[in-house]
Amino acid sequence: LSGGKIAVYPSDEVINDGFAPEDNVVVGNVCLYGATSGKAFFRGKAGERFCVRNSGALAVVEGIGDHGAEYMTGGHLVCLGETGRNFAAGMSGGVAYIYDPDNKFPERCNMGLVGLEKVDDIVEKEELYNYIKEHVDMTGSTVGQLMLEDWDSLVKGFVKVMPHDYKRVLEERAAAKAEAA
Repeated sequence: LSGGKIAVYPSDEVINDGFAPEDNVVVGNVCLYGATSGKAFFRGKAGERFCVRNSGALAVVEGIGDHGAEYMTGGHLVCLGETGRNFAAGMSGGVAYIYDPDNKFPERCNMGLVGLEKVDDIVEKEELYNYIKEHVDMTGSTVGQLMLEDWDSLVKGFVKVMPHDYKRVLEERAAAKAEAA
């Protein structure tokens, strides 16, 4: 993905026949490998190695297989469901938000270069809300819609995956900007 906007979702006919997108893989392995910009919304799960080497795109998905966000250097990734193992291996930039109300994610995350944080900043909560709202608007996601309807309660279930060095650089930039003002 290099610019533009992609939305992948099953047809109403398939859903009316009983297909639950959030329980099924709708995009395969290595989807968004090397994405540089743009937005992608997937109503359903992604296979393995989702968003590997993402350097600037926004992606919203409802579950991910193993090795998600490997070597990610930029952009944003929002996962409204579970991830597989080894998430964020080699992740040096960008930010991922994982919905993890049952606290299963920490054991699935490769903590070599990243830390896990709460989403508690008001501006960041609003930004995350807007990512999910755009996902709902683009795909008709019922998972996303249910989150938006109970946002103040459910936002507490998100964990932020933040690379240590990237966080340091952002803090240094903010300090320099404040000093210059």
